[in-house]
Amino acid sequence: MKSIKKCLFPAAGYGTRFLPATKSMPKEMLPIMTKPLIQYGVEEALSAGCVTMAIVTGRGKRAIEDHFDISYELEHQIKNTSKEHYLTEIRKLISQCTFTYTRQVEMKGLGHAILTGKSLIADEPFAVILADDLCDSKEKGVLSQMVEVYEKYGCCVVAIEEVPKEDTSKYGVIAGYKVDGRDDTYRVETMVEKPDPKDAPSNLAIIGRYILTPDIFEVIENTKAGKGGEIQITDALLEMAKQGKVIAYKFKGKRFDCGSVDGFVEATNYFYAKGDN
Repeated sequence: MKSIKKCLFPAAGYGTRFLPATKSMPKEMLPIMTKPLIQYGVEEALSAGCVTMAIVTGRGKRAIEDHFDISYELEHQIKNTSKEHYLTEIRKLISQCTFTYTRQVEMKGLGHAILTGKSLIADEPFAVILADDLCDSKEKGVLSQMVEVYEKYGCCVVAIEEVPKEDTSKYGVIAGYKVDGRDDTYRVETMVEKPDPKDAPSNLAIIGRYILTPDIFEVIENTKAGKGGEIQITDALLEMAKQGKVIAYKFKGKRFDCGSVDGFVEATNYFYAKGDN
């Protein structure tokens, strides 16, 4: 079984909930304290053993590429000053990771975004992080926890958390049965994209962390557009689940929906209180 060395970041969305700020700035570059959202995601991926960051971008997203590159003029200006230490963390990422990029020309849903990254992933299992789902854990990062689950079961893994029943229409929702007597691990039997609360099979919602096996690409290619006219990764994973190839893991940690203004403010206050600035 191949280990997880690549992490895919779908980062082509418009971030309309943050207009006008995201008119010219990628939503993934919005800062929580002094770091952009996508940097938190890359740090989480690196701590889980991923060394190649495959980023699916779109028009107006060049700031992401520039962030994970050396800025010689800036480096020169602050060299040997009290401000030089501000670049320590990003220098570490640049030196330890390889960053690859491709563009999603049309916005056709998360499933399509992941399929767009196929050329960057090749025939390997890989992780997926949605940068606007910011996670924090006391010990192991969420993706590190999921890698352990993948190594045990050898199939696709989705991160889940319990949400209020009335909020199921915001998420992909799973139903399944517990495995190995664990309260945090489920073999997925069904999943539904953004169901009405009355139709939701449970209140276990998928959040923006996945580990996928390379056969997912062929499944996505054969997946028809679903809810909203988009190619949903939930629909593709449902086909895998029918073959018993999807595990849902209730992660340990805290998640912030930084794709919403409320979640973004909550995350900012949380990390400020922690002193992560």
